[in-house]
Amino acid sequence: MQAILSDIHGNVDAFEVVLRDIERQKVTEIVSLGDFIGYGASPKECIDLALNFNVILKGNHEDALLEEFQGSTFNMRARAAIEWTRDQLSMLTEDPEEKSANAKRWDFLGSLENIHSEGEVTYVHATPRDPVREYLYPRDIYRPQKLEAIFDLVKWICFVGHTHVPGVWTEEMVYFTPEEVNYSYKLSPKKTIINVGSVGQPRDGDPRASYVILDGDTIRFRKLVYPVEKAVDRMKRVPRLDPFLAERLREGK
Repeated sequence: MQAILSDIHGNVDAFEVVLRDIERQKVTEIVSLGDFIGYGASPKECIDLALNFNVILKGNHEDALLEEFQGSTFNMRARAAIEWTRDQLSMLTEDPEEKSANAKRWDFLGSLENIHSEGEVTYVHATPRDPVREYLYPRDIYRPQKLEAIFDLVKWICFVGHTHVPGVWTEEMVYFTPEEVNYSYKLSPKKTIINVGSVGQPRDGDPRASYVILDGDTIRFRKLVYPVEKAVDRMKRVPRLDPFLAERLREGK
């Protein structure tokens, strides 16, 4: 049984709640689809909590940090958050313990895969066509050419994140929200794409942290209440993080 999560975005308050829930579910493997950092006030803590996951992928925020925004389309808020995160991971610190810890974090970030496959199951941050940057939105069911091109690269099941909006796409150009399937979706032999949502920056109008569990042939969407105000306060105490990034947590938008 696997837990698959994505888009933690430096929100340690949400991340810790999700990890406690994963432990209660008796999950045997944890897969992260990337974006541990960006937006939130606790990038180091979130990286440290993920060091021993079974599968760990690179998101577009890790890519921007490592490649210094080459090819990225980051807005000013996201760019400022990455620049602040880079300073938090600085190797110029005079504290030898912090320097050693940051070296380990950089090694971790540099080791992240773009894509991972296990048999007919694929894991990416974005899409199998562009594993780090391409967005797959619910409205893309009305863009069949795009969706067909992506499904052509799916063997059977593909798990994605990136948009922060959980849901299910089928190769018949149908999209389901977690609510529409009562938070449980039974897989069929047909190709399916699952967006696991976001742990730390939900944007589906639901402020709860989101992840999924793969249990045999069933996907279970998990939505968890976490101390949002605590996360908002952490972010607002960092002057270089735009307050909008904190305030949107309250509504999950």
